[in-house]
Amino acid sequence: MDTIITIGRQFGSGGREIGQKVADHFGIKFYDKELLTRAAKDSGFAKEMIQDHDERPTTSFLYNLVMDTYSFGYNSSSFIDMPISHKIFLAQFDTIKKIADEGPCVIVGRCADYALADYKNVVNVFVHADEEDKINRVIERYSDINTRDKALEMILKKDKQRQSYYNYYSSKKWGRSDTYDLTVNSSVLGIEGTVKLITQFVEDFESR
Repeated sequence: MDTIITIGRQFGSGGREIGQKVADHFGIKFYDKELLTRAAKDSGFAKEMIQDHDERPTTSFLYNLVMDTYSFGYNSSSFIDMPISHKIFLAQFDTIKKIADEGPCVIVGRCADYALADYKNVVNVFVHADEEDKINRVIERYSDINTRDKALEMILKKDKQRQSYYNYYSSKKWGRSDTYDLTVNSSVLGIEGTVKLITQFVEDFESR
């Protein structure tokens, strides 16, 4: 197997758990928060600094500046003057490419599908779910979220952050079906059923 699997996900959809189970199925590496640790090690940025900017939207500068700087490298004057949020995005961008070059894996979030747009061995998946299931999963996971209203508020906030981050740095639209190779509602098949669907899709992709 040599396929890289990227997973975008709505908050509370079970996307992280699904990604981990897909990685376990194929016996390959899994990166979610692990990516932040690796990006900190590769870039020299403090891990806490990268965590503070993780999948958070940004403002105040043009997208083209990021990509122009990415093309010229970290030694350019524009990189030195760049806001820290953009430097961290580029550090993650680089780390995602390094990880993909090392072999098959599952990468959750962080615009990984966009970072690997030029790679031919990538399957891009997006996981969403029904509102009620997301609310129940958030309440179950977070001890300080004990009401439906709090859970829904957190879901809307997190998804807005992820959408803004993705749409800002990417040329595509977060969560829209034509952005991905496969979009799946985890409420329909459940976690295990969704894992089975994704693994079958990847196996069919590999046998083309």
